[in-house]
Amino acid sequence: MNKKYFGTDGIRGRVGESPITPDFMLRLGWACGRVFAERSQGKASVLIGKDTRVSGYMFESALEAGLVAAGVNVKLLGPLPTPAVAMMTRSQNAAVGIVISASHNPYYDNGIKFFSGTGTKLPDELEMAIEAALDTPLVTVESSDLGKASRIDDAAGRYIEFCKASLPSEYSLNGLSIVLDCAHGATYHVAPPVFRELGAEVSVVGANPDGFNINEGVGSTATDMLADRVVAEGAHLGIAFDGDGDRVLFIDADGSLVDGDELLYVLAMHRLATGQSDAGVVGTQMSNMGLEIALADQGLLLARAKVGDRHVRERMVAEGWLLGGESSGHLICSDVTTTGDGIIAALQVLRALVASGKTLRELRSGMKKLPQVLINVPTPASGLDLQGDNPVVQACRAAETSLAGRGRVLLRPSGTEPVIRVMVEGEDRTEITDFAERVAATIRHA
Repeated sequence: MNKKYFGTDGIRGRVGESPITPDFMLRLGWACGRVFAERSQGKASVLIGKDTRVSGYMFESALEAGLVAAGVNVKLLGPLPTPAVAMMTRSQNAAVGIVISASHNPYYDNGIKFFSGTGTKLPDELEMAIEAALDTPLVTVESSDLGKASRIDDAAGRYIEFCKASLPSEYSLNGLSIVLDCAHGATYHVAPPVFRELGAEVSVVGANPDGFNINEGVGSTATDMLADRVVAEGAHLGIAFDGDGDRVLFIDADGSLVDGDELLYVLAMHRLATGQSDAGVVGTQMSNMGLEIALADQGLLLARAKVGDRHVRERMVAEGWLLGGESSGHLICSDVTTTGDGIIAALQVLRALVASGKTLRELRSGMKKLPQVLINVPTPASGLDLQGDNPVVQACRAAETSLAGRGRVLLRPSGTEPVIRVMVEGEDRTEITDFAERVAATIRHA
């Protein structure tokens, strides 16, 4: 299925450039409203949440107008993490939840994510139905059938309680000192209360959003400042969220970064030790081979899905497994919640920490990551044919032949940025860096 607007994770781009414009958002709201009005018994309701970037005000209003014009009710949640919108969509029995966010991107980008009434990403058929509706004339329903808009003022409080309830009542974070980095994003007013009310000693950075500083030098894509704070304060660990709160990375006590693959390993080992393990976990094409090897040593499988938490979730359902994630920090514990949730995943890691009585370094010591080099190359204007016999494909084959049994090469167009991601993994960093640079150079000259 070829989609015109929807990418790996909704619709995303630079504000003011098509399709991230107010007029498009008006039509998108109307198209979404029309699709779900036709599929709902009675008056459908739609929730809208957003992160902290300044353009959220503009797009919230445009979406609201389009939805109301299509005859559905709108409930506004205000700034709230993406997974909180998924949770609220379920608890409110809404037809769909909409998140206005560009996740880890800078403030001048924005986008739209959708959740179904069950709190999962929309299936392809509904995304295609929305796109089809976008190609039809916008017709406002009769005035007697217009939707209404209201605000849920306690949405943040409800989500805080949901997160705390994800841990058994006997678990406490007393004695743990944590530095939280909220990326000046959607977790700024919910993450600190969650960890403090569970007993941790918490200091916070990146919790003063001004509409323009989201992800700027903070959060899961810029962890150096958090690492410095953890070491300076002598904290047990640091936790970094991204702008919309669906990703999480950790910083160990010595300032070292703990990525999603390592956190997934910690979660898998905890479940194995407590007799709650499935036959395996789901990762992605980007998951480090070290994770696969470490899981295999414990008799567990790693199934690789396409990049994107939506694809991870689909593979988890297909395998019947409850744990999956990405190295970027999208971690899904589907026995706790329905989508990638940075706060929930962080609490599950801390649960493993408390239960084991070990440090984070000790918990992740059983996994040895293989060196991995990633280069983002601007997508050639003419596109890139990854199926034919051309210089780019030939360069990849040459690298794969040399790395046979010792590493791998992955070439992937990004679903959120106009770049080709070149990833080479293997035992020797110098060797794989050379291969990655060769492939990247070939793409640049394509």
